Amino acid sequence: MTVTVSGPDFVALQVRDVEAAAVFYEKQLGLRRAPASPPGAVVFATEPVPFAVREPLPGVDLDTVERPGLGVALWFRTTDAQALHDQLLAAGTTIVKAPEDGPFGRMFTFVGPEGYTITAHEG
Repeated sequence: MTVTVSGPDFVALQVRDVEAAAVFYEKQLGLRRAPASPPGAVVFATEPVPFAVREPLPGVDLDTVERPGLGVALWFRTTDAQALHDQLLAAGTTIVKAPEDGPFGRMFTFVGPEGYTITAHEG
């Protein structure tokens, strides 16, 4: 029997404060909560891959890591990267890379409420 993996099917960030992180993604990015989420998590109705924030897995101590997600690139698609950048900047969100035109359209990188760096791009 051959086993096939088709690619990422779910993305979740482990966070200290699930509700605060969920509110950030709702208010600042406009994500909508899915109708149901498991205990200790908030799942958003994103497509094609569901996205969630969740309590840390056993053995994960987010207070001892240099920066959550170091080495992982997380990208969100948006209809208007410049407008999203301006909205996040006005809300006090840290921008680590200013908007620029790249191979995936207009893009920029910001820091989410738990310290994860996220790139937003037009697509």
